[in-house]
Amino acid sequence: MDFIKKYLSLVKFSHTIFALPFALIGFFLATQYADYSFNWLILIYVMFCMIFARNAAMAFNRYIDKDIDKINPRTEQREIPSGKLSSGSAIYFVIVNSVLFIVTTWFINNLVFFLSPIALFVVLGYSYTKRFTFLCHFILGLGLALAPIGAYLSVTGGFDIIPLIFSFIVLLWTSGFDIIYALQDDEFDKEQLLNSIPVFAGKKNALVISGILHFLAAILIVIAGIYADFALWYWLGAIIFIALLFYQHTIVKINDLSKVNIAFFTTNGIASVVFAFFTILALFVG
Repeated sequence: MDFIKKYLSLVKFSHTIFALPFALIGFFLATQYADYSFNWLILIYVMFCMIFARNAAMAFNRYIDKDIDKINPRTEQREIPSGKLSSGSAIYFVIVNSVLFIVTTWFINNLVFFLSPIALFVVLGYSYTKRFTFLCHFILGLGLALAPIGAYLSVTGGFDIIPLIFSFIVLLWTSGFDIIYALQDDEFDKEQLLNSIPVFAGKKNALVISGILHFLAAILIVIAGIYADFALWYWLGAIIFIALLFYQHTIVKINDLSKVNIAFFTTNGIASVVFAFFTILALFVG
């Protein structure tokens, strides 16, 4: 049991809450909005794909960053640098979850199966990006943005505008809150020649950029509601999500980063679950 806890801690399994609700939105957009038949087995496959892909991505990130994490006071107690798990165990975990992800997509449909290596390339490739570009936050956002469109494709086998809008919402939302999270390592990243928007633009401008991204996400939430003609429940969820989106910008200050974890984990986790709940409710009851 302790062994399992170490792996769950390695991949921060609780953070699955960020993208998984949007995968459920994508699934139910297909069954309720696009009027495809509901299939419990496909839903289970989608859930497993989310878990396997995220496990692989997070474990690979911890493996790639192990030497950096070891000298960063904020991350030195993570599983690999602290010796709780070996590098070999982490890579084995990445391989197993990557294989399980691809195998699971094979049971869904041909399109998601053939696209699965591309999805893995994105979510695994993110780990390298901060070594050469400050746009790394957007690659992370892209990885999470695959959730709604991937779930939609799992049901329909085809693309559509509305799930793509939700994917762009996730892209902007995730990129914005990852910039806030990166503020914690601004000085360390500069010393280690690592890239981020706080390093590139400075803390003040980074917060402005994050706010702009979240403002654009809010606009897309409104556009999605109008385009799909969602009823009251969606708009209630949208208001709460947008309010929480901007609330985090009121509690994170350039000279006070003590509430970054509240902004990053608590606020965004609640926002994701609440928005998904009301959006799915709107799809069922109008």
